Amino acid sequence: MSDETQPVQIRDDMIRLGQALKLANVVEDGVHARHVIEHGEVSVNDEVETRRGRQLHPGDVIVFGEERLLITHDDED
Repeated sequence: MSDETQPVQIRDDMIRLGQALKLANVVEDGVHARHVIEHGEVSVNDEVETRRGRQLHPGDVIVFGEERLLITHDDED
């Protein structure tokens, strides 16, 4: 796994796991996201997550393969 964490900025207070993977461009589409999540290839905060609809909030960390993603809030004010 890479030592570098990629920020994933969201505008709202929450994003679903499948959407976050698509936003970060680490999966091709929603079908790919569903597949990797259902097959236990994704973890959230160091726990394997198999629910595509899992709600994520700023500070949550996703790991998928070599990718490490940090959910951040887009403070565009």
